[in-house]
Amino acid sequence: MAATVAYDEVEVGTELPAQSFPVTRATLVQYAGASGDFNPIHWNEKFAREVGLPDVIAHGMFTMASAARVVTDWVGDPGAVVDYGVRFIKPVVVPNDDEGALIEVTAKVAVKMDDNQVRVDLVAMSAGQKVLGMSRAVVRLA
Repeated sequence: MAATVAYDEVEVGTELPAQSFPVTRATLVQYAGASGDFNPIHWNEKFAREVGLPDVIAHGMFTMASAARVVTDWVGDPGAVVDYGVRFIKPVVVPNDDEGALIEVTAKVAVKMDDNQVRVDLVAMSAGQKVLGMSRAVVRLA
């Protein structure tokens, strides 16, 4: 698969389509099974509160991967992502109800680089708070 977005058609400030990702306790159990991360802060409310958290929280890597989907869906090829990194600044708190939590992600092209690459800056929010900092992806375009 190759990137479907052409470098020449992208400008600094180009906004990627925003996406929202619902997260429920069931989502966290599924992710724990897939990732092997069964830390009780991700499924046991009593334990999470005992260690000082407000409630069960989403896995950091789940939050990071959700944000990355905005980039991979836009570019059309996950392999086009050359580099990706974030700082975890706030947890995504997932209450035990039918709604759970929502991770809302926006992104835009911040820098055009050599070799058909762009840097995309992402903003991930949950419950009105920024949950990822310095969230950036370098992507090789067509």
